[in-house]
This record gives sequence, C-alpha cells and structure tokens, in this order.
Amino acid sequence: MLVLLTGASGYVGGRLLKSLEDRGYHVRCLARRPATLKAKTGPSTEVFAGDLLDRPSIELALRGVDVAYYLVHSMGSAGSFEQSDRQAAKNFGAAAKAAGVSRIIYLGGLGNTEEDLSAHLRSRHEVGDVLRESGVPVLEFRASIIIGSGSLSFEMIRSLVERLPIMITPKWVKVPAQPIAIDDVLQYLVEALELPVSRHRIYEIGGADQMSYADIMLAYARLRGLRLRMIAVPILTPYVSSLWLGLVTPLYARIGRKLIESIIHSTVVRDTAALETFSIRPVGIDEAIRSAIASEEHQFASTRWSDALSSSGPLPAWGGVQFGSRLVDSRTLSVATTPEAAFAPILRIGGNTGWYAWNWLWSVRGFLDLLVGGVGVRRGRRSDTDLRVGDTVDFWRVEALEPNLLRLVAEMKLPGRAWLEFEVTGDGSSATIRQTATFDPVGLLGRAYWYALYPLHQLVFGGMLRNIARAGCGGHGPDSSSRPTL
Repeated sequence: MLVLLTGASGYVGGRLLKSLEDRGYHVRCLARRPATLKAKTGPSTEVFAGDLLDRPSIELALRGVDVAYYLVHSMGSAGSFEQSDRQAAKNFGAAAKAAGVSRIIYLGGLGNTEEDLSAHLRSRHEVGDVLRESGVPVLEFRASIIIGSGSLSFEMIRSLVERLPIMITPKWVKVPAQPIAIDDVLQYLVEALELPVSRHRIYEIGGADQMSYADIMLAYARLRGLRLRMIAVPILTPYVSSLWLGLVTPLYARIGRKLIESIIHSTVVRDTAALETFSIRPVGIDEAIRSAIASEEHQFASTRWSDALSSSGPLPAWGGVQFGSRLVDSRTLSVATTPEAAFAPILRIGGNTGWYAWNWLWSVRGFLDLLVGGVGVRRGRRSDTDLRVGDTVDFWRVEALEPNLLRLVAEMKLPGRAWLEFEVTGDGSSATIRQTATFDPVGLLGRAYWYALYPLHQLVFGGMLRNIARAGCGGHGPDSSSRPTL
C-alpha cells in the first residue's frame, strides 16, 4: 500500500508519519518545502514538492497512491483563509479521483452544525464536504481538543497554569469539550487505513471524559502539584482574550483568537459510531496529560535542545531562551585541540576537581541545599577520573554519557528540575564545546528562581566554559580567534 501524507510538517501529520514508518507502510509526503521535511523522514519515505493550490504538482504526487491523508489547515494564516482551504480541497479531491485513490482520510474538528460556528470550524466542515464532492470515498474524523506535548491547546493550557496561579477567566473556559490524547488520534488514523470503506463516513472522536478548558487546567495543575484559582469574568471577548494569551503564552495573538473562536462552541461527541467501529478505547484526561508530560520527557532525553539554539544568536537581556516550559542557557566556545582533549576536563568535573569557576558559589549552593534537606555537595564523585551513567557528581547525577557528551540531572532541592549538558564536536585539530543549562520550572516560584539567579549564571556558566576550554588546551587557553557565543 502506497500512502500519501499531506501535512507531514504539522503537529498531527509529523507524528503520524513516524507511526506509519514504524509500521512499515510505504509513505509519500507532499510538502511545499521538501528539503526541510526530508531530514525528518525515514530512508524509505518519499518526499514530493507540491502545493495544494497547484493542481499539477498534486497530480504527480498522487500517481500510484492507494490511500491519501488530508491533514492540512489554515489556522496560522493571516486574513481570510476559507477560499484557500476550499480551493485546496477541491484540487486535491479532483486529483485523487483522477489518480484512482481508493479513499481519503481527513481529520477535521467537532462542532454542532446547527450552531453558528466560528470561521475556522465552518471551514473544517466545508473541507470535508468538498472532498466528498470529488467522488472519492472520504473517511472523516472530527476531533475535540487534542492533548499532547507540543499540541496547540496543551501548550496554551500548560503555559497558563505554570505562569498564573490566579487567573481571570472569560466564559469560554466553561464550554464543554471532550479532549482526546494525541496517541488515540493517531491510532484512529492508522486503523482507518485497513477499515473497509466503500462510501463516505464521518466519525466523531473524543476522550473518555467530557469537561471544559477550566477542568483541563485544574487537572493539569493537580497532576503538577500546583495550586490554581480562577475568577470568572463574563465580559472578556475572544479578541481581548487572544491579546492576553499573546502576552502570557507562546501563542501568537492571531492563533489565539482563532483558537478561542473555535472553542467557544461545544465540542462533545454525540455520535458514538467510532467506538463501535474501531478497536480504540480513548483514555481519560488524567492519563492523556500524564502521557503528554512523559512524551516531553522522552523527547527531551533523546533530543539535543542546544542544537536548536545554534542559530538563535545572543540571549535576550532578560535571560534565557524558552522551549515549551523549559528555560535554556546554552553557549559555545571553539578551541584549537582535538575533541577528545577538549572533552577530557569535562569527565573530571565536580568532586575534588571542582566546577572550574566560582567553586565557593557552588559550595554555598550546596550548603543551602543541605539546610532545606537536600543532598548538598557532600557526595562528591565515585572516581576523580572515571564516570558512568548513574554516578553521583556532588548534587548532580549522570543521566547520559556518550562519546564526547555528558548530561547531568540535578538532585538538589529546586522549584523545578534542572539539567547540565556538555557536548564536544569537531575534527582532529579543532573542537567546539557546547555547554547547556536547562531548567523546567514549576509554577511562578520556579520562574522567579531562574530569573533571580540569572546574573550569577553569567558569571558561573561563562567562567566554567572558559576554564574547561583552557584545561582542554593544556592550560594555554582557547583559540584566540574564537569568541564565546550564547
């Protein structure tokens, strides 16, 4: 089976791509910027350049395709997007019909068609109608709020709860919904490949719990051990609410407004046909949130967050770069020595060697940790020259150790969690040391802790990197032609 996937660079499409590849499906992706997507695909996945508003490019990508996923939308576009969505669906449906595609699988949004829906939800429903007009059997899923690390709704919820212990909330936070975990959405989409379909069908999908955005935020706060109080104010319009979201969350005001305009409508499952047709039994909100947090943990552990900082330039004056809920201080320094020599002093860090800069500040921090019941710096190291995963290094523990990479996780008392990572890259005559401190704050106290210590970070982390570089060069200092960058 040859499967065409549109929207592979998006949130759901990107995760579906990995699920299809893991299951051995032959996947072909259609993308406006194929070079960007190609780096994220497996060796057997094809990537075709194309635009849904350019029908000839679609026809080429659909040749020989059995099933096509339609996972594109215009949530992020400026101005009127309905005409573009309508034309894109018309082009795709006609090209799929001409290519002999057996079915189109489409993911839209829940919403009662008897209500005066938002422009975004109306467009989602209209796209399904236009695809069906092509004559190709369309299997359409209509989903409520999708909960998963990195999803639009979840990032909004997490940012609000982590930053605002007291919220002034508009009435839309009380509108009923049926949030569904991203893993359940992916299972529906994958299982739809093998479902016998000879005609059109719409399936409404949601999680095990019906609840409002307010209930979801309270559930997140409970699972994160945070206190949250909400004060309802009925006069906040979607426009005003979107400006407020733009100030306190990573969402653009334009995205926030479209999101709010959609969630002021009830999005609950009224037709239970999906539960009768598919084997999936969606999880409740607590498990969905736990899974989202666990997924973030896994992605952080397997991904180099500092790589994404390589082209970000200097840190802003207020301190740190933010990825989701995490705050990151990453800096590099180039040295005229081999990567192995540059990494050697990193393997000796802590214990009797110390931290290469401002050791008395590290000792003070360890003493304060002892006062509040933490481990302090009394544990030292098992060996001054050797490390292995699981070893303690003062109030850190080795979480990952690979050739030229060391990541430590903090075990001191903190209003959040912290990691310190060192990575060395280069060739036989030069090396670049990247040092990254990452902090995942819990609530307002955690963020205040980070910013209060930011001036000290400049002293400690900057001095530590310079002296590690100097030690890697045999005490002669880093390459004079290089300057440290943040």
